[in-house]
Amino acid sequence: MLARNRFILLVVVGAVLAIVSLSLQFLHLIPTTPMGEERPSQGQVQGQSRKRVIPVPHTEDPDPDPISEAYGYCNTPNRSEQAWEGHSPVDYKLLSVQVMIRHGDRYPLYAIPKTKRPAIDCTLSPKRKPSHPQLKSFIGHMAQGGHGRWEGTLSSLPRLPNHSACEMGELTQTGVVQHLRNGQLLRQAYKRHKLLPPDWSTKQVWVETTGRSRTLQSGMALLYGFLPDFDWSRLTVHHQWSTLFCGSACDCPARNRYLEEEQRRQYRLRVADTELERTYADMARTLGLPPRQLRAANPIDSLLCHLCHGLSFPCVAAGSALGSGGCLTLAQFAVIRRQQLEDEVDRRRVGLYRCYAVLATHPYLNRTANRLERVAKAYAPGRKPRAGGEEVFTLSSAHDVTVAPLLSALGLEEALFPRFAARVVFELWKSPHATQGQRKGQRQSQNKASGVKGDRSKGGNGGDMFVRVLYNGEDVTFHTTFCRSHDRHATQPLCPLGNFLSFVRKDMFNVLNATSYQDACYRRTG
Repeated sequence: MLARNRFILLVVVGAVLAIVSLSLQFLHLIPTTPMGEERPSQGQVQGQSRKRVIPVPHTEDPDPDPISEAYGYCNTPNRSEQAWEGHSPVDYKLLSVQVMIRHGDRYPLYAIPKTKRPAIDCTLSPKRKPSHPQLKSFIGHMAQGGHGRWEGTLSSLPRLPNHSACEMGELTQTGVVQHLRNGQLLRQAYKRHKLLPPDWSTKQVWVETTGRSRTLQSGMALLYGFLPDFDWSRLTVHHQWSTLFCGSACDCPARNRYLEEEQRRQYRLRVADTELERTYADMARTLGLPPRQLRAANPIDSLLCHLCHGLSFPCVAAGSALGSGGCLTLAQFAVIRRQQLEDEVDRRRVGLYRCYAVLATHPYLNRTANRLERVAKAYAPGRKPRAGGEEVFTLSSAHDVTVAPLLSALGLEEALFPRFAARVVFELWKSPHATQGQRKGQRQSQNKASGVKGDRSKGGNGGDMFVRVLYNGEDVTFHTTFCRSHDRHATQPLCPLGNFLSFVRKDMFNVLNATSYQDACYRRTG
């Protein structure tokens, strides 16, 4: 009976401990080297015609419940999910969708010293839970991946997780199922819009991933859910060398300086917390480790894995090595979580992370803006479509250190930290022909945001192109910096594309007192 009660207590403690990951990952969401890979981290609704689609986003609760928040971060695929992708006013046409995802559930990146690693099987089996109706066919389709084109070193990566005892950082079956569900959800959301033609070209579907197997496999799972049994011969998977997806624009000295300043801010706040230091010392004493070694092992990451997979937390027997034995406690977690919540508040107050985020994500946002503008141009009156078309569907498979700064740069500072299989979606919409009641001056005011003269912009989008931004299926467009002040009762109910273009090309640098990416990256201050 005692053993049973102890197990239940451990599960509860684990649930609470896991949430620390949501805050501690902010300590690790900024890579020590911005060019590096991911650092150790601490129901479906059919598209409908709607007059207005502005649901309230899920943001940070001022007094969050750590256990429910932790389970939300796990994103266990055992519930129906509502998605607002594909919703628009009547007669609007969907032209393009750009998606960035965080990889799905993974095995821990580090083990807690002197404890057993969580026993998780990373091979795929449709008979093991969680499963998905498409899992079996997905496994078979990935076996034909040799017919696709893989850029750089991606061809050497496994297209499926394949170890009976998971390797560090390996995608789990849960992670695969999460993205099969994401893909299926997007397929249902966009089905009636006929986003892609049946004979879609290589140019119209663009897939890119970092050089980690977990991001490649996550991207393939989402793509398969979205385009079941897609034609490998038409697919090229592009390699992004940096987790920031900065391509050829990664050099930015100012970004590195803001990164260093933000890390110093975090360190000062942490070492000033004497209760936190005592707590880590107690935890280290239990395991028989130096406190510094325990910190380096980032135990929260492993404990979160235990929670997400319903495993009991590891314990150390009394007298083991030099440790006092036992398990981590709820009181210890409460101290860590309290400090991390204070850190998040301080991070927003100081603003260094926002400055870092703007510079870290501008290259990706600039490519996204250029893609949307090219699609808008293709639909300008009198324009002939290019051979092969434009990028109608783009999928970027990334990490928490990619998605978190993207949210911050967009002004979504209150958004929840990217859970496993999180997704950010940019949609491009074309309005029907202007009604007789629409004033010409109103269209000109929409164009002005992107430096447009008359009724047509440089991109050929005029005043009839609009964007939506969604985070985990929720419409957050009017919470972004570039559309927060847009008149929601205007004749056109969506956010003008011009607002987004102007934001990416100039306005997002206002927080840095700069006018361009180059200016912000290379100007010396002080």
